[in-house]
Amino acid sequence: MSEPIRNRYDFVILFDVENGNPNGDPDAGNMPRVDPETGCGLVTDVCLKRKIRNYVEMVKDGATGYRIYIKEKVPLNRSDNEALTATEDLKGPEQDEKIRDFMCQNFYDIRTFGAVMTTFVKEKLNCGQVRGPVQLSFARSIDPVVPQEITITRVAVTTESDAEKKNTEMGRKYIVPYGLYRAEGFVSANLARKVTGFSEEDLTLLWQAILNMFENDRSAARGKMAVRELIIFRHDSEWGNAPAYKLFETVRVERKPGVAVPRAYEDYTVTVADDLPEGVTCTRMA
Repeated sequence: MSEPIRNRYDFVILFDVENGNPNGDPDAGNMPRVDPETGCGLVTDVCLKRKIRNYVEMVKDGATGYRIYIKEKVPLNRSDNEALTATEDLKGPEQDEKIRDFMCQNFYDIRTFGAVMTTFVKEKLNCGQVRGPVQLSFARSIDPVVPQEITITRVAVTTESDAEKKNTEMGRKYIVPYGLYRAEGFVSANLARKVTGFSEEDLTLLWQAILNMFENDRSAARGKMAVRELIIFRHDSEWGNAPAYKLFETVRVERKPGVAVPRAYEDYTVTVADDLPEGVTCTRMA
């Protein structure tokens, strides 16, 4: 693996949804998540990380160093046991370090987001909890959204008895007519260097995954979703040259004059202030 990154990064993701459900809440009948006080839509960080993991798994296809630890239908202790087998001749702190290194080197999502590996926690090994250098916030819509319940019908019926009684069955789905969402993220060069070894190649793949995380994740439920812009702030140092909140405040997303109800990305204006703190540069990727 190449050398860990040496610069801190903070970033803003802007993505939108049209006639879809970006992140259903299982505790509310899978309705789109909404902040009850403001009416703004929400998408969890876990949801966004899932999209990134899926993209990396697809493009890397199990390549060495780019496997995915948190994935569907794969027990976590199956991957954990690989590390235990590879370090079985070691004991104590030395085994702790080697297990952590094994997991970080082999699994991209551990190297990126960290992980809680319960197998190692139960064995009372300190390597069971790995702090990842990349963290994401919840995404929040710029304006309030109004989830709608759409009634749908299908000509197929489920049982023979149903076929004798009716020609169609009724169903429903929830959608957000339109919403532009904003998420914010952080990349710690210090944790990359000290803990996981997250590299420049990993960082490039992360940006690529964020920009394309909805492109191969289509479904009828999610409607039309797209990442509209990724705004990256690069610090000249490992520790950072300015607080993240000050950089995020330089990104302004505002409705255009005369737009009462946004229904497209073109209804907004996105600007980044020119007077960034010394030692910070901005890159806008679309």
